[in-house]
Amino acid sequence: MDLWIEREKAGLLDLLRRIDGLIVNDSEVKQLTGKSNLIQAGKAALALGPKLVIVKKGEHGCFLFSDSFHYALPAYPTENVVDPTGAGDSFAGGFMGYLATFDSRSPANMKRAVAYGTVLASLTVEGFGVDRLASTDRATVERRYHELQQFVAGG
Repeated sequence: MDLWIEREKAGLLDLLRRIDGLIVNDSEVKQLTGKSNLIQAGKAALALGPKLVIVKKGEHGCFLFSDSFHYALPAYPTENVVDPTGAGDSFAGGFMGYLATFDSRSPANMKRAVAYGTVLASLTVEGFGVDRLASTDRATVERRYHELQQFVAGG
């Protein structure tokens, strides 16, 4: 993304006016918007046209921005980080995969989709490449989703 921002920003800005969602990391959204504060940067990215902007913050979780609500979620508390490569892509896949199972893009579905993306990213970092994901089953994903809920709720 940083290459597109640096070399093709006009084309990227045109594209952002036509898409539904943007998922970027913290440094990318700062570079894109020129804002150093992540809240300001997320809102500025939203003002560029997407209906939804997610700012990934690595081990610190993510922010979701839309016109109707904002949401923050910490990362799953992973103790065994082997390789972070691909975590952002896994997050995006988990997020979009969850949303694809629903007709509604309600705030509740979006929040759950962020949580599922977070869970998939947490599994990805526990192995090299896709090794950990390839050995994961649905029950593990669901268990981790519920653990994340408990972690956030403090229960």
